[in-house]
Amino acid sequence: MAQRKIIHIDCDCFYAAIEMRDDPRLAGKPMAVGGSADRRGVIATCNYEARAYGVKSAMASRHALKLCPDLTIVRPRFDAYKEASRDIHDIFRQYTDQIEPLSLDEAYLDVTQCSQFGGSATRIAEDIRRQVARRLRITVSAGVAPNKFIAKIASDWRKPDGLFVVTPAQVEAFVAQLPVARLHGVGKVTAEKLQRMGIEHCGQLREWPRLALVREFGSFGQRLHELAQGIDERPVENDNRRQSASVENTYDHDLPDLASCLAKLPELIETLEQRLQRLEGSYRPGKPFVKVKFHDFSQTTLEQAGAARDLYSYQQLLGQAFARGGKPVRLLGVGVRLHDLRAAVQQLELFSVV
Repeated sequence: MAQRKIIHIDCDCFYAAIEMRDDPRLAGKPMAVGGSADRRGVIATCNYEARAYGVKSAMASRHALKLCPDLTIVRPRFDAYKEASRDIHDIFRQYTDQIEPLSLDEAYLDVTQCSQFGGSATRIAEDIRRQVARRLRITVSAGVAPNKFIAKIASDWRKPDGLFVVTPAQVEAFVAQLPVARLHGVGKVTAEKLQRMGIEHCGQLREWPRLALVREFGSFGQRLHELAQGIDERPVENDNRRQSASVENTYDHDLPDLASCLAKLPELIETLEQRLQRLEGSYRPGKPFVKVKFHDFSQTTLEQAGAARDLYSYQQLLGQAFARGGKPVRLLGVGVRLHDLRAAVQQLELFSVV
């Protein structure tokens, strides 16, 4: 089998970059894209000038303004971001149809079979970056490696507007010095446990036998063992299908009790139905679910198989979800799991016998 060549492309502060491109007055000073501070908004992304003050994604806009009083916050324009994302994917498709989008501004590309530039993944990544800069007037960073795990880390290595390549021969040395917190799937709790075990980087993780890691971390121990060796066999999945559809709303003032939450349900359900009507016909709605985020940012999600997608069912789910916290609510969401009919048809075709 040919050695895999994976590129991870990540746009640099994508939403903010589009806003600065379209309004040059925003460039060169701290700015962010997000919700209004007086409406309990949050930061979606910000430019590097704002990051120097400690502003970051998912931060409350009010707190961001405390860190950076001169911060300019603009409302998001998702139509503009989607258009730019489509243009970037048009560039990707010049080289491969093996594209796995992670978000509007991030994607994996498998260019193993690409013959352009003599099959050089590095030169392909360079050309993608050049075309995006010329056509869209924004920058992207790229990582090139034999697998997705390393390519994603590499794309962050020389941000912004950078390119970093890890060849197969360099994998062992590159991974050995990585902090274990950078490993795919390692969150705060796992990182703290590894640190208590005296494991801070992958070189130390390699010293632990696979079975010992499985005893400590269950099935994820096997994954840790592989990542420490630089092994990641996950393919680039070029057809990510939706698993759910949902709508949610963060309220300007906390909803103090269950009755006030129930009063918000009809509007949310109506918006959800409108969204479901826009879905292509290869999905069938399944079990409904509700999401509740309390004023202290704790949250819960509750779903029920076999329940109807009507007001009464959502009322029952919301009542049970609210009881888990019993506190004022800042965010409510309703949604429905989706059955992928196209996948079911493909499975029937796979097992059909002529």
